[in-house]
Amino acid sequence: MDEKDYFAHETAVIDEGCQIGKGSRIWHFTHIMTGAVLGENCNLGQNVLVSSDCILGNNVKVQNNVSIYTGVICEDDVFLGPSMVFTNVLNPRSAVIRKDEYIKTLVQKGATIGANATIICGNTLGAFCFIGAGAVVTRDVPPYALIVGNPGKQAGWMSEYGHRLSFDDDGHASCSESGDKYELKNKNVFKI
Repeated sequence: MDEKDYFAHETAVIDEGCQIGKGSRIWHFTHIMTGAVLGENCNLGQNVLVSSDCILGNNVKVQNNVSIYTGVICEDDVFLGPSMVFTNVLNPRSAVIRKDEYIKTLVQKGATIGANATIICGNTLGAFCFIGAGAVVTRDVPPYALIVGNPGKQAGWMSEYGHRLSFDDDGHASCSESGDKYELKNKNVFKI
């Protein structure tokens, strides 16, 4: 770590006016713009952009070739897979300036977004949801939901350890790795 308590590769561009938490690592050709906030222990891969006014919580992992545009908030422990895409305008046109129309997107604690997935702006991705590789998210995602396809559709539920949950007739399931118990009630999953 350098005197700022984070590591930045020599090719990274870090604008004045950013906040970068202790223990974070910023790799090759990554650009952090003025007003961006990164929590502690984040890891940003090669060729990542974090635009102004984006907020990344603690322990956010951003894989190569991800652009995090103004209006995106990622809470703690979020995983952004390689080349996944955020948008921040619903109807972009090159000849029409819409910088005052950016729409916020919230990615809640522990969510995973797979490689090459696309997240349409204005949606909330619930805690510990799992967006499969290549999925296109066009609406809010419940906590623990597994989303696949284009447009994205729910295909099941995932544990906090990233394993598919199989609920019994009483609405109970457990994670195959951690043993944590979950309950499905009124189309929502809760860790118990």
